[in-house]
Amino acid sequence: MKIKPLFDKVVVESVENAETTKSGFILPSASQEKQQLAKVVAVGPGGIIDGKEVVMQVKVGDTVLYSKYAGSDFKVDGKEVTIIKQADILAIVE
Repeated sequence: MKIKPLFDKVVVESVENAETTKSGFILPSASQEKQQLAKVVAVGPGGIIDGKEVVMQVKVGDTVLYSKYAGSDFKVDGKEVTIIKQADILAIVE
């Protein structure tokens, strides 16, 4: 299935968490926080939203940092993705 986000929405897929700390402790998945670093897998077209023109600043393949409690999580074809507004993206990581 292919996801095509609408308006100013962006579909991201979390970059894998490290399951061990720097000192070598293994973290159970329950204690790990939701990762805020993600790869962009689909981008909406932008357009006029709430009377303002929104130009999309991210593209597919970008790695981004986004707000901690942003977006909605979904499972599509066995992969977990998050759909967020472009405004919730804080930075593009290069």
